[in-house]
Amino acid sequence: IRCWSNIPFITVPLSRAHGKSFAHRSELKHAKRIVVKLGSAVVTRGDECGLALGRLASIVEQVSMLQNQGREMMIVTSGAVAFGKQRLRHEILLSQSVRQALHSGQSQLKDMAVPVLEARACAAAGQSGLMALYEAMFTQYSICAAQILVTNLDFHDEQKRRNLNGTLHELLRMNIVPIINTNDAVVPPPEPNSDLQGVNVISVKDNDSLAARLAVEMKTDLLIVLSDVEGLFDSPPGSDDAKLIDIFYPGDQQSVTFGTKSRVGMGGMEAKVKAALWALQGGTSVVIANGTHPKISGHVITDIVEGKKVGTFFSEVKPAGPTVEQQAEMARAGGRTLAALQPEQRAEIIYRLADLLTDQREEILLANKKDLEEAENKGRLALPLLKRLSLSTSKLNSLAIGLRQIAASSQDSVGRVIRRTRIAKDLELEQVTVPIGVLLVIFESRPDCLPQVSALAIASGNGLLLKGGKEAAHSNQILHHLTQEALSIHGVRDAVQLVNTREEVEDLCRLDKLIDLIIPRGSSQLVRNIQKAAKGIPVMGHSEGICHVYVDTDASVEKVTRIIRDSKCEYPAACNALETLLIHRDLLRTPLFDQIIDMLRVEQVKIHAGPKFASYLTFSPSEVKSLRIEYGDLECCIEVVDSVQEAVEHIHKYGSSHTDVIITENEKTAEFFLQHVDSACVFWNASTRFSDGYRFGLGAEVGISTSRIHARGPVGIEGLLTTKWLLRGDNHVVSDFSEHGSMKYLHESLPLPQRNAN
Repeated sequence: IRCWSNIPFITVPLSRAHGKSFAHRSELKHAKRIVVKLGSAVVTRGDECGLALGRLASIVEQVSMLQNQGREMMIVTSGAVAFGKQRLRHEILLSQSVRQALHSGQSQLKDMAVPVLEARACAAAGQSGLMALYEAMFTQYSICAAQILVTNLDFHDEQKRRNLNGTLHELLRMNIVPIINTNDAVVPPPEPNSDLQGVNVISVKDNDSLAARLAVEMKTDLLIVLSDVEGLFDSPPGSDDAKLIDIFYPGDQQSVTFGTKSRVGMGGMEAKVKAALWALQGGTSVVIANGTHPKISGHVITDIVEGKKVGTFFSEVKPAGPTVEQQAEMARAGGRTLAALQPEQRAEIIYRLADLLTDQREEILLANKKDLEEAENKGRLALPLLKRLSLSTSKLNSLAIGLRQIAASSQDSVGRVIRRTRIAKDLELEQVTVPIGVLLVIFESRPDCLPQVSALAIASGNGLLLKGGKEAAHSNQILHHLTQEALSIHGVRDAVQLVNTREEVEDLCRLDKLIDLIIPRGSSQLVRNIQKAAKGIPVMGHSEGICHVYVDTDASVEKVTRIIRDSKCEYPAACNALETLLIHRDLLRTPLFDQIIDMLRVEQVKIHAGPKFASYLTFSPSEVKSLRIEYGDLECCIEVVDSVQEAVEHIHKYGSSHTDVIITENEKTAEFFLQHVDSACVFWNASTRFSDGYRFGLGAEVGISTSRIHARGPVGIEGLLTTKWLLRGDNHVVSDFSEHGSMKYLHESLPLPQRNAN
């Protein structure tokens, strides 16, 4: 860490041999030398007279942050003409007002007309002010900036090219940010030419071509082109079918229809694409993105460098498979076909998958063994995560049993009529269950999650995108292959997709037009990150599993240790494992309390004392730092409460609304607890580990939801369905039901169709 003027910054170790562009967005974080090109629409205000100061300040802040990380930043900027136009208009209006005031009086001031200003004159008047503004802004971050004005002729003269190259290298060596612009005060009007025909030929006729030329000349790692559109679209932005192109490859320009250029500036999107492809061919990676959007302009440059999915990334390496957007569309189409199948056909697919899990047991366990060996060799996974990663014959058998339960119980899930109403004579309304659409399930270290979630998605007719952790890559690959094999028996192989590209979770959470529901399965940190990143997509799940067991004064001695041992020790890494044990104060220093402590010690459970519990002890275990901790291991907190009411209050204050238990023989106390604890699952004299879709008879679960909307607790098939309304009429119109109309509303409830008894 270095520090200038009390502003600390971290020097990032960056090194890369130039000559080949980055193949993937995730590699952009290794970019050492970066050119940021600011288009006229980014730098100028909407009225084209003056600069967008707030936007410019945000860009300078981002460039400064990257510079202070040890990167070499260069800016190619527009804005001199707009800044000069503002100054010249002000001067002209001022001089006209003085003259008219002297000769004609104040009455004619309102009729003054500003003449059309010549661009080169505006540039001459604006260059110094623009540079002064940049210098003032960079000074706030203790960074020096230097201005360089160039023309096309400077690149045609070999001596001038060498001089320019040497000047830029020297400035970068001294940690100075070069700010480069075409010298619009003397530049001739652009002429038609045959530029961009080869790596060594590109004429500087706008700042797009200037940025591309400089990027290649300076062996730059990354060129960021900021404009007033999100990136490159397959058709003009704003048209009905326009889609943002995430990655653009050389040769794809034939499939793109270019629209008009931006409101200001010399070049349109076609010029940007040509310049970008030329730079890419010269070994520089390119991203075209929006620098004007108020929600993203404050971090667009840093997001790009961090590898986030922003704008259009130009790459020479085409992926072997489909993009995640294409996978989502395939899942949507496959899910609709799946929903249209007969219930028996969907059940056949799930039965087939259950059979494959046992038939292909050896191949699955072999793949899982590879994952376990790699995880242990790298030493990156904690013991609880290694346990979750591990598959076994018994786990696969349990999975197969759960899948058969799902198949048996899913016969009338989709299309089930849940309400019928006769609105009027011959006008009947039905509410029926339908799939939600496309689900994105993100899970880590849980390969057994893949067939479970796939079966639930198949049963409910939903398309499915799966994003597993790389630590389970081999296991996930074979399990997904078996899932697609099962789907193939009815031609819906594409309904379940496994994302294998280098997509960041945050980028997946932005696909709000392709994904209808996100279900995270993993650590509380993963869930919180997804809830924060999801933009416009609902997230179903829980961020923490802080489960409580309250031992009441009327608890049975025989039941207490069994329930606590099972809740904490049977599978401590599970989200439904006991984390906080609440003991009634009257039980302290009793044989029952001693039995509980002895059992926990035998099971090697590390005990943390809550504040009240610690106050009763002379020599207490380590006092807990927080009462809101999900240990996920053989650890738990013990706290003392004075009553069942206080236990409920403690759970509401420190719990996560997941699963909470009371152990008591007093039915009145138990019912009070059951009715007053506001959690997804509340149990009496039963282990917290029963909070599970399989144990509830749901066959499996996509997760446990602690939200209060749509689904709560273990989420099975029912939680993956929504409804739609079907109205069947015969020439009915609303005007017939008016005060003087011929028809009356009946709103009669009708009997529901008989459900399948099987």
